Amino acid sequence: MSTELLLPSPAGLTARRQGDRLLLTGEGGEPPFSLEGTLQCGQCFGWWQDGEGWWQGVVGNTFCRAREEGDAVVFTGLRPGEEGAILSYFDWERDYRAARELLCRNPVLRRAVAFAPGIRLLRQDPWEALCSFILSQNNNIPRIQKIVRALTALLGQPLTHPDAPRTVLHTFPTAERLARCTLEELAPIRAGFRAKYILDAARQVATGRLDLDAVAALPLEEARAALCQIRGVGPKVADCALLYGLGRWEVVPMDVWMKRAMAQLFPKGFPRYLRGYEGLAQQFLFHYCRLCPGALKSRAAGRAAGETAPV
Repeated sequence: MSTELLLPSPAGLTARRQGDRLLLTGEGGEPPFSLEGTLQCGQCFGWWQDGEGWWQGVVGNTFCRAREEGDAVVFTGLRPGEEGAILSYFDWERDYRAARELLCRNPVLRRAVAFAPGIRLLRQDPWEALCSFILSQNNNIPRIQKIVRALTALLGQPLTHPDAPRTVLHTFPTAERLARCTLEELAPIRAGFRAKYILDAARQVATGRLDLDAVAALPLEEARAALCQIRGVGPKVADCALLYGLGRWEVVPMDVWMKRAMAQLFPKGFPRYLRGYEGLAQQFLFHYCRLCPGALKSRAAGRAAGETAPV
């Protein structure tokens, strides 16, 4: 019989390590979060689902394989100690029930949360988040995923999983590894104009000119400015790196969807009581407006009513 290890968890949730499995259990017969909602809401690009319902991706140096089973999210094939990185990545110890209750004080956000209540903000590696969102510029999600997968296959370290022996995933390449490349060597990933931008970012991080840990601690405007001095990085990519890689929950990345959403639903900005939770509110709102029919007025209807189309 395998030993069971209980791990620290928020009220109402349970994390258990059983042999090579990690079980994260929710309340009321529901899983503690949605893998699909969390992994497919535009905040990361390295996960996909196989034909048997297993989500596969890499967290640090760990090949993760997970799916929802009843009231649990189950990870299998873990080596000793790998559960820590997974719990951190999925922001396990944060009380999302309290965060959702705060957001639901607003009727618009209440609808957004009800549409996909299982979303979490991932705590991604800062370099991986920065590089991935540089690659996201003027791009759609399927193509971003394809470029990221090609980059990891070209420069990352291969990983296998005991429950999926025919599948090989790769770690995200370090800034140091990428910094040694030339544009010609990056041609196979087909990143286009973005290749020179990720090279500049990699070289700045590898040489210490850009210290991402230090950036995380800066006042927001200074942190944004530090990231924007990377070639090709503007406020939107900088804000994505800050929110998804550096844990700055007060940041609201503004793409076309969020510009439309804020103009229509929050023209005066988010309520002040959401201070420090704006990034989470943005994630629910972005997912809701992008996927829920009728969440926003159509562009044609907006223009007819005098609304300015976002750019």
